[in-house]
Amino acid sequence: MHDKYGVNNDPYCYPDSSVLINLLNITDQNILDEAEIEITAERYESYHSKVIDISGFTFNHLKLLHKHLFQDIYPWAGEIRTVDISKGNTRFCTSSRINAEAEKLFERIPNLVGLNSRELLIEDASDIFCELNVLHPFREGNGRVLRFFFEELFFMLGYETIWPDISQEEWLAANIAGVNLNLEPLKTIFNRAISRY
Repeated sequence: MHDKYGVNNDPYCYPDSSVLINLLNITDQNILDEAEIEITAERYESYHSKVIDISGFTFNHLKLLHKHLFQDIYPWAGEIRTVDISKGNTRFCTSSRINAEAEKLFERIPNLVGLNSRELLIEDASDIFCELNVLHPFREGNGRVLRFFFEELFFMLGYETIWPDISQEEWLAANIAGVNLNLEPLKTIFNRAISRY
């Protein structure tokens, strides 16, 4: 059976199902989706950052954030996926290459400090966000944890982030455009989202 990521006989899912094995033992996808929203919202509110400078925004920190958000739901929260996945025509990073590709991407983050304009920050951050989305290091929850990570990152850089009220389809379309080398939709979202505090 294929799930939404096109994985056949996925070891992350219950047998003969596309529902991810979870600590709540929920086997109905709609109920699991609702539980995820409620539980991750509570975890989001309870988060207290320990990052003191830009050097703290590492791959390990992204994994820590994923663990924080999803620890009550998935036994593999904060762990890199071990299967290859795709969504529609987008194939995400091969699981065996995630660490190596992440290392290259996270080396770019400290460079955001030296940018002398909001426009350049949005351009570079949108590109890094897009590349991290293609990395898709976790089996589930990549979009949520990336937005969480970038909120904290922007705060460190002197910006408040309020994500625009757009649909999941609009987010998806912006990410697909980025994969196809058009960052304009993501830049538009970031432009609407961040402001100096």
